Amino acid sequence: MKNPFDQLDKVLEHRVRLQIMSVLVSNQSYDFNSLKELLGVTDGNLASHIKALEREKYISINKSFIDRKPNTKYKITDKGRQAFKKHLDALEAVVRKQRL
Repeated sequence: MKNPFDQLDKVLEHRVRLQIMSVLVSNQSYDFNSLKELLGVTDGNLASHIKALEREKYISINKSFIDRKPNTKYKITDKGRQAFKKHLDALEAVVRKQRL
């Protein structure tokens, strides 16, 4: 039997990245300031985790202007949705294994 820990996604092991993905998987899109407020993180902290998720192509970014103010929205990609599901499945396997 495979070790379920080997199936965990290293990118999603960080709490903030997992939270970002959790928000995006259940919402069509989310903007930067709303994510920052919801997660209780700083601009720089959120930006660094967003970059890591974008680098893996787990999220897509849409930049626009609303009333001359920049607005950045994030959306989960198909690749990100699959990676998130696989990571959750691995976490469930870890929990199941501990209950045996």
